[in-house]
Amino acid sequence: MGAIALYARKTARFDALVESATRVLREAARDHAGTIVQGTSLGVEDMVITDLIARAQLPIALGTLETGMLHEQTVALIPRIKDRYGIDVEVYKPQTDAVIHFVKTHGDRAMYESIDLRKACCGIRKIEPLGRMMEGRTAWITGLRREQSDNRAEVPFTELDAQGRTKVAPLADWSWADVWHYVQLHDVPYNPLHDEFMPSIGCAPCTRAIAVGEPFRAGRWWWEDAGAKECGLHTSQGEDDDPVVSRLPEPAVSMIGDRR
Repeated sequence: MGAIALYARKTARFDALVESATRVLREAARDHAGTIVQGTSLGVEDMVITDLIARAQLPIALGTLETGMLHEQTVALIPRIKDRYGIDVEVYKPQTDAVIHFVKTHGDRAMYESIDLRKACCGIRKIEPLGRMMEGRTAWITGLRREQSDNRAEVPFTELDAQGRTKVAPLADWSWADVWHYVQLHDVPYNPLHDEFMPSIGCAPCTRAIAVGEPFRAGRWWWEDAGAKECGLHTSQGEDDDPVVSRLPEPAVSMIGDRR
């Protein structure tokens, strides 16, 4: 049973949420004309945002980090965005020499050896490419939602990131049900791994399926303590990323069978 069947449900606030998110995106595109990018992880929240941008025909660039360790299902969404929306996605990859040196020195399973090595891997594969994506830009759009964790419970629609750029979260107040109802309503392309109980999808070695009722991000870096689960992409003004405590809500319909 797929994620749409499990979670899509129209809430009383849904229409207002869509209107609000579109307004936030319009204002960001106006205030940062020519210098704003959606930094899409290609997860379901970001696919919803891409659909909103396309429907409103907003002049917002799309960029993604192709770490070299993503699932093939994730990478396959890049050409699907072009086919569906006619929007080119800027793809930023890690520096080849840096990756080769890191793997040669620490091995291809370094992320499991220590938090420092895992964060170093994230630094090479994600943080450095993000820096290139943000060159010349004053704002970026993310799929952060308040429901994702306690530390994100107060995520504003706009804030300054650690580099002083404006970070925009148009889905900040959306629920998991709202996200999937939008996907269902507009037939938004999404990663099929979401149907395999992966609500948060990162690099393949660092993502696993979760059980219903587990935290949203329990499948990310699952071997680490909750407080260490961050890569640095969403560190704001000296703060660490989210300790994982918010949980995947019960499905809208009964689930049949065990976790796949």
